[in-house]
Amino acid sequence: MMDMQTLYLLVPLAPLAGAILAGLFGKTIGRTGSHIVTILGVAVALLASLVIYQDVQAGNTFDGPVYTWLVAGGISFEVGFLIDSLTVMMMLVVTFVSLMVHIYTVGYMSEDPGYQRFFSYISLFTFSMLMLVMANNFMQLFFGWEAVGLVSYLLIGFWYDRPTAIYANLKAFLVNRVGDFGFLLGIGLIAAYAGSVNYAEVFAKAGELATQEMAVTGWSLITAICICLFVGAMGKSAQIPLHVWLPDSMEGPTPISALIHAATMVTAGIFMVARMSPLFELSDTALSFVLVIGATTALFMGFLGIVQDDIKRVVAYSTLSQLGYMTVALGVSAYSAAVFHLMTHAFFKALLFLAAGSVIIGMHHEQNIRKMGGLWKHMPITWITSLLGSLALIGFPFFSGFYSKDSIIEAVHASTIPGAGYALVCVLLGVFVTAFYSFRMYFLVFHGKENFGSADSTPHGAAHEEEDHGHDPHHGLAPGEKPHESPWVVTLPLVLLAIPSVVIGFITIEPMLFGDWFTGVIFVADNHVGLKELAASFHGAAGMAMHGLQTAPFWLAISGVVLAWFFYLVRPGIPVAIQRTFKPIHSLLENKYFFDRFNEIVFSGGARLLGKGLWKFGDQGLIDGIAVNGTARLVAWIAQMSRLFQTGHLYQYAFTMIIGVFVLLTFWFNRG
Repeated sequence: MMDMQTLYLLVPLAPLAGAILAGLFGKTIGRTGSHIVTILGVAVALLASLVIYQDVQAGNTFDGPVYTWLVAGGISFEVGFLIDSLTVMMMLVVTFVSLMVHIYTVGYMSEDPGYQRFFSYISLFTFSMLMLVMANNFMQLFFGWEAVGLVSYLLIGFWYDRPTAIYANLKAFLVNRVGDFGFLLGIGLIAAYAGSVNYAEVFAKAGELATQEMAVTGWSLITAICICLFVGAMGKSAQIPLHVWLPDSMEGPTPISALIHAATMVTAGIFMVARMSPLFELSDTALSFVLVIGATTALFMGFLGIVQDDIKRVVAYSTLSQLGYMTVALGVSAYSAAVFHLMTHAFFKALLFLAAGSVIIGMHHEQNIRKMGGLWKHMPITWITSLLGSLALIGFPFFSGFYSKDSIIEAVHASTIPGAGYALVCVLLGVFVTAFYSFRMYFLVFHGKENFGSADSTPHGAAHEEEDHGHDPHHGLAPGEKPHESPWVVTLPLVLLAIPSVVIGFITIEPMLFGDWFTGVIFVADNHVGLKELAASFHGAAGMAMHGLQTAPFWLAISGVVLAWFFYLVRPGIPVAIQRTFKPIHSLLENKYFFDRFNEIVFSGGARLLGKGLWKFGDQGLIDGIAVNGTARLVAWIAQMSRLFQTGHLYQYAFTMIIGVFVLLTFWFNRG
């Protein structure tokens, strides 16, 4: 057991060691040394995770402290690990995707002057995420939670000399602080009422917490705890209305879009709620809140993907929508389906982001999909892997996304949680919308007319992510220039990610959803049917896929693909006419439902007014006016009055003394 504990420590510490070496000694070991130590660190973490996975499959788990930080008020704050089937699944996803991103970065960031710094950041992020998923207590969970937020801030603003990147990382940081405030309140309530921050001890007292009410308000304690925790998940997993940071985070280099905003950090909230299933199962109110928020995000963020022309932003909005699907699954108590979709999504969405980066490289840093077209002839590996990722995203039968997404839809259909009817409509419409915008991007990028290499195709003044990435002053291909396939360090991760994007769902659906993989880890109340109806009718992965060819989600997805093909390859004038006819709706989508404008007016404007009021009344009025200048004026007035008695005449001094004695005697006798 001691050897296994050493292995547990090795998983997060190996990437940390790589981050330290590349960050502090990057100039000494050079660019090659930096990517070697960080790739080696993540590879060691992946291999150790595979060994731990085998150990967990053999029936061995671990829940215990590694180091006690402090004990205060009877509560012990520790660094500890909880190694079970949920943890080891997350460890494998994080380390595998991170390794692919590290390898990809060697080619993608080869010309960037911040090469060593970037490798240090992404390796540090991997350490932070592993500490989060391996935690056995809320203190360590919160440490990992904040650490991934901090590294995300550094990575989004990696090109810190660009104002748009600084704005994006500040926006991400502030919006996540809103969510983290709720998260911290939830942890505080747990510590106050349960008297512990250890998962096992808190879960053991869950029934007792469910019977208590909060002082003064009379609210159900367990509902308040769960909603506060979920507010944290709304920030980290970008749920409405705390979603506004994620599309702007595309200002960072493409590899971090794949690592942070597709596969790992944004799924931290989903993982956290699944881990807290013993608490959430005791509050239908909290589950209903989770369900409605997730359903709204799944559909309405998908609509925004339709009007995007930036290749990375289309994929970013699809991430928002798919996170909504995972949240919906949490809301109907289908925690295993949410985590299953988290895993499958990690592979195909990382693939799509990295494929988008490959297109950007081949197009000489161009990101506008309307300036592409016909790339399948020039970039065959990127083309075929993008097709596989897109089919997985829309839930095409036999692909990994089909098994996880259809399981969520079936769970929603069977659920009796309030709001399930609304959620079912949203997730079904979301299937069509996802297929439409995904293949809109696919057809515009890889098929149809070639819209590059002409004199008017090079953008002017557009803010593209690679503005400081290379040394060339322009974006897009020069007249007569052709796209090119990316180097092998870029295409190899695409191929390796495409494999699980196709097969991982087929292989793992039975043990993860209908087997005993999550037994004793995820808890579902008897009255929450969740996946029980689907389990009763499940007859193997192949049978589910064949049946899927006859269901509504499949035909909705096919309709979306066909409509995208017709609109953008056959009759491209139709979308233009629709846009012109429904201009108010297009304006609403283009302005992202005016969330940013609302935040600027209400919160930023309110903060400015509050700040101005505090400056005028608090700083100038109270502090300067009364505390500082007022004190000086009071002292000056006392001194001025004292001068009236300092005349130099003895008779006046004697008269003053007599009056003073008279006043004292009068006071004394009155007192007596």
